[in-house]
Amino acid sequence: MKKNYTFHKRKVWIVFLICMALIAGLIARLVYLMGIRSDYYYEKAEDLHERERDIKAARGEILDAKGKVLAANKTVCTISVIHSQISEPEKVIQVLSEKLGITEETLRKKVEKVSSIERIKTNVEKETGDAIRNAGLAGVKVDEDYRRYYPMGSLASKVLGFTGGDNQGIIGLEVEYEDVLRGEAGKILTTTDARGIELDGIGENRKEPQAGQNLRISLDADIQKYAQQAAYKVMEEKQAERVSILLMNPQNGEIYACVNVPEFDLNDPFTLNTNVDTSGLSQEKKQELLNQMWRNPCLNDTYEPGSTFKIITMAAGLAEGVVSKQDSFYCPGYKLVEDRRIHCANRRGHGAQNFVQGAENSCNPVFIEVGLRLGVENYYRYFEQFGLLKKTGIDLPGEAGTIMHRKENMGEVELATVSFGQSFQITPIQLATTVSSLINGGRRITPHFGVAVENADGSLVKELEYPVETGILSEEVSTEVRGILEKVVSEGSGRNAAIEGYRIGGKTATSQTLPRSANRYISSFLGFAPADDPQVLALCIIHDPQGIYYGGTIAAPVVRSIFENVLPYLDKSEEKPYNQT
Repeated sequence: MKKNYTFHKRKVWIVFLICMALIAGLIARLVYLMGIRSDYYYEKAEDLHERERDIKAARGEILDAKGKVLAANKTVCTISVIHSQISEPEKVIQVLSEKLGITEETLRKKVEKVSSIERIKTNVEKETGDAIRNAGLAGVKVDEDYRRYYPMGSLASKVLGFTGGDNQGIIGLEVEYEDVLRGEAGKILTTTDARGIELDGIGENRKEPQAGQNLRISLDADIQKYAQQAAYKVMEEKQAERVSILLMNPQNGEIYACVNVPEFDLNDPFTLNTNVDTSGLSQEKKQELLNQMWRNPCLNDTYEPGSTFKIITMAAGLAEGVVSKQDSFYCPGYKLVEDRRIHCANRRGHGAQNFVQGAENSCNPVFIEVGLRLGVENYYRYFEQFGLLKKTGIDLPGEAGTIMHRKENMGEVELATVSFGQSFQITPIQLATTVSSLINGGRRITPHFGVAVENADGSLVKELEYPVETGILSEEVSTEVRGILEKVVSEGSGRNAAIEGYRIGGKTATSQTLPRSANRYISSFLGFAPADDPQVLALCIIHDPQGIYYGGTIAAPVVRSIFENVLPYLDKSEEKPYNQT
């Protein structure tokens, strides 16, 4: 009996100790949670009663070289509903349907949906947002934010690019400089009770957004307009498929204009700029057409440059010493290379001529001969030296690379055709950049739009810098190249680009697209001024012109008309030292 009592007493004691241990553990846990971790759980509890809404940051502006605003912000509103706060659902549905143009059926689904917050519509005009706010509808939130606005419509559309519904850049400079332009979003914090009803007297906490910084670019809106008008004019006159025009400073790579017509409306970028009926098209096909419309052919697409590439052959030949300006040539209208008869544009032939005259005549046999004298190894070495086999590094997305024969696959026929600009492809920006480097004394510059990052008050944050590679061509050869190209305009195939009182250099080109049997041509002209100290270079490319298609006949006059406006605008007056005397 005593033994059983002792056992029972011991059992009770064990249970007591276990209970005390559990109580001690609970007390320790409470001390930990209420003391050490109290701040954490207080914040968690607050979070359960705080509703968060984003405030979009004002995106930085894009300014042209003279400070004109090319991309700005327009105040718009986002309309949302909070289910738990709506007291008159039918009135909410009625008013929002009337103001926003949304069917009552669609609105009813959103209003009756049990969620913390339901977005009804974004990018609502401010006047409409104000009217909804003034209606005083419980549970309806009207938050102001920003939508991108482009004051000049379609101007430089494929350069500037545009933003999406989230105000993030999609193409062009808008996406390339996203980190500069986007800013930092703010927050609105609303305190509610357990049912989600806002608590009176507490109000809203706000974390103010930080606006993005401004981007100043080298593109000049006035020069862009001159070039764009000229492009549309020749496209209409020649019923061409499209026209691209580049204007840049060959000394530092700043781009003054980049035109690709037809352009599109930046304020309505999802509407095609053609008369294509999209009603029966699939979503994939529509998107494909939009993607094509948004492309910037000056850097996203390649083409056969034709005779403008003879400038590269000329520079390489003079640099290597395989040709001089006085060398004599004879053109019977063709040149035999292995088993191929490669024709000159003048089938009757140019007869006897020196190298400068061959350039003036844009004679294919002359440049084939220079290419053959160079040989594959040397010519390929100059491709690399001049930078043709790498991308330019322009500050826009999606730059395409040069499509060139592999060195080991280049025979004499391929070498001959490359020498006068056929059987390979490059981008217009690559051609313009390479020629700029050959006529500026031999400095390989980086083409670019971005010049500086600025604050909203115009104060400088930083100047943007770009790589320059020196010594790709000697100053002496560069001077020779400029002199020959000036003769092309003053006495040769580029005379339609000549302007009285100005020294203009340049080169014409007419190339045939594949398949050759389609009889489709690309007409182009590359010109620069002043010829002895180039400050502006222009490249005009006309795709599939109808009727007369020679570059010297239809592209050179386009560059002349642009220069007639742009050179005085850039203060290239007749008193300047580069003018003819």
